[in-house]
Amino acid sequence: MTSFISASFLAGLATSAGLIMAIGAQNAFVLSQGVRREYHWSIAGVCSLLDAVLITAGIAGMGVLIGQSELTLTLISWAGGAFLLWYGANALRSALRSESLNLSANNFSSLKSALLTTLALSLLNPHVYLDTVVLLGSIGGRYPDEERYWFGAGAALFSFVWFFSLSLGARWLAPLFRKPVSWRILDGLVCLMMWTLAVLLLSGNLSP
Repeated sequence: MTSFISASFLAGLATSAGLIMAIGAQNAFVLSQGVRREYHWSIAGVCSLLDAVLITAGIAGMGVLIGQSELTLTLISWAGGAFLLWYGANALRSALRSESLNLSANNFSSLKSALLTTLALSLLNPHVYLDTVVLLGSIGGRYPDEERYWFGAGAALFSFVWFFSLSLGARWLAPLFRKPVSWRILDGLVCLMMWTLAVLLLSGNLSP
């Protein structure tokens, strides 16, 4: 693996980490099912596969769009930077509040009902599209053809690592994340990463 591939792959990992680790309905659902050991591997797999498909679609589509117009590149860079700043501000606001994870019971009657709920939580959430198709797609689309897909591979890999790790470690993580201070620390780190990415994107230093 050459250095430029390594750089784009690691950039995909880091960017995906900042987005996926934020508090949200999907993460809470995966964690809660992991605590119960109720269809948790299947749920983690569906979440990961959906992210991989959406990330690939975003990078492929945005790459074509960006390649056609320098104006499009500029507009997307500013829009992406503004979104990152907004995202970071939300994470900071969440970090300043006293929140904890609510693990309410679901008690699914079958694997089918569990997977349908997973699809609904994933695909009916507009933030999923903003994170994968729009944001990761616009950032990844700034890279040349080969590097763009290494970026996507890194982003998709972190999604798999995160969801399966969350599901696997849920039984031990649940008591920790019932404490508001744990979410505050996590959201504070997400805010820092989002604002750093925003500065790099707006200054034109995010691409290789």
